[in-house]
Amino acid sequence: MTAAIHVLPTAEAMARAAAEFVGAVAAEACQTRGRFTVALAGGATPAPLYEKLASPTHARRLAWEGWQVYWSDERCVPPDHAESNYGLARWALLDRVPIPAGHIHRLRGEATPERAAEEYERDVSQVSRDSFPVFDLILLGLGEDGHTASLFPGTAALQEEHRLVMANWVPQLDAHRLTFTLPLINAARVVAFLVDGEAKAAAVRQVLRPAAEAAALPAARVQPGSGSPHWFLTAAAASWLGPEAGKATHRP
Repeated sequence: MTAAIHVLPTAEAMARAAAEFVGAVAAEACQTRGRFTVALAGGATPAPLYEKLASPTHARRLAWEGWQVYWSDERCVPPDHAESNYGLARWALLDRVPIPAGHIHRLRGEATPERAAEEYERDVSQVSRDSFPVFDLILLGLGEDGHTASLFPGTAALQEEHRLVMANWVPQLDAHRLTFTLPLINAARVVAFLVDGEAKAAAVRQVLRPAAEAAALPAARVQPGSGSPHWFLTAAAASWLGPEAGKATHRP
């Protein structure tokens, strides 16, 4: 898999670089199509990025009224739960910038998993005027086991070819997760991963520099048809890639 690899020394530097990148993708989308459709990632890693976007340096330059905000996955918890991906993004970004309330589309983690997935699939299907929904940008993370969004190794959602959103049973967690499927992710105009921490370095290497005999991790199956995915990595997360790891420019 080819990829545009951005290696930054610290999580702070990665957040700055990613904020510039997101801002550029958003500006191009708003100028070209009149709006910016983005799916946010969950977990703790993207929180510094969201805070950067909400900071005065970036916030005053962004056309927030054109943003349409979604999530690539969610835990099956209420929006005020400490583990809610929506809740984290609301605290770090959404409550601090003037995105119209009607432009924020959350996964209803408090509903039954199947119902929440079906409702979100109907919402997502309207994301663009294309015959198949196309996001301007999908942000993703990476787990130590190689999962991304809530596409965990060995789970049913990895094999889905038609659905856009699924309630995915994850035996490793003994829980359902709500997740975008690979067809929806791979249809995006731009996909960007954000990965921090040495604990994820082995998974990063297996995705980006796979051994011939190794089974493909879920994140390795993210191959957007529009071009190479972008990987924003801290030096710790990239530490198993070797000195050839690239430092790409931060343009979409």
